[in-house]
Amino acid sequence: METRKLGNSDLNLTRIGFGAWAIGGGDWAHGWGPQDDNDSIAAIHKALDLGINWIDTAAVYGLGHSEEVVAKALKTTSHKPYVFTKCAMRWDNKGEIYHSLKEIRREIEDSLQRLQVETIDLYQIHWPNPDPDIEEGWSTMADLQREGKVRWIGVSNFSVAQMERALKIAPITSNQPPYSMINRIAEPEILPFCLRNGIGTINYAPMHSGLLTGAMSKERVAGFPGNDFRRKAKNYQEPLLSRNLAVADLLKTIGARHEVAAGVIAIAWTLHNSAVTSAIVGGRNAKQVEGIIPAMNFRIPEAEYAEINAFLQANP
Repeated sequence: METRKLGNSDLNLTRIGFGAWAIGGGDWAHGWGPQDDNDSIAAIHKALDLGINWIDTAAVYGLGHSEEVVAKALKTTSHKPYVFTKCAMRWDNKGEIYHSLKEIRREIEDSLQRLQVETIDLYQIHWPNPDPDIEEGWSTMADLQREGKVRWIGVSNFSVAQMERALKIAPITSNQPPYSMINRIAEPEILPFCLRNGIGTINYAPMHSGLLTGAMSKERVAGFPGNDFRRKAKNYQEPLLSRNLAVADLLKTIGARHEVAAGVIAIAWTLHNSAVTSAIVGGRNAKQVEGIIPAMNFRIPEAEYAEINAFLQANP
């Protein structure tokens, strides 16, 4: 199984990792609708059985619930994957989310308890908010690394300017930006900066939250439950929805040539960028995981990479 070294760390990651956002459930502001914990645990077990060696979660996913589900899954498997989580998105006793870079010490203890581990392999600042507190937050992250509570420290959703500020305090092991053929905002500056500076990149939403799986349709979107955050996401609304489903149709056509799903092509397209170390891929049940596992080894041919890019340019 091919692995890639993440930034300045000793972590060697499989080309895709298990993303635990959706398994947090639907009872919070950014949920994906109802989710059965048994399905979540089965999905994690399937991912590990098929070779994935890292899991990415966050404290805020399901307001702590995703971390708890990850812990339950790891208790009932012999696999020992790397476990990554994130901080700096907090919630009050009403479940309302707020951003803070001043409570990281409290957060790490909460995450260690929920995950039932002694050390977190990669601890990441989820969002760089509030911006004026980045230096204070990153200094705390560096302290936690020196103290051994976390092995490596990374950022998520940071701009180049924000990473430059953090680098003056301590090295950055990784950055976690959104990156897919629907969201290419990281392409011009962020990905090249990470590559130049030896910062690993683990991109999230390579299939853009399900849009590029080949299983999405207008009817399915119309039927999303009220607590699925995608109901209000711009790329799930017209006129973008029709364009994005057309992209997915192209990926299905290309995938059929190689006997893989459209989502595998979507993931491979992001991994084609030399700045990307590995991609975070979610799965809500074992069947979904089985469908994307070929992305562990699949490489998109140059001709088809160019074919996709030409289509994207012609259909902006």
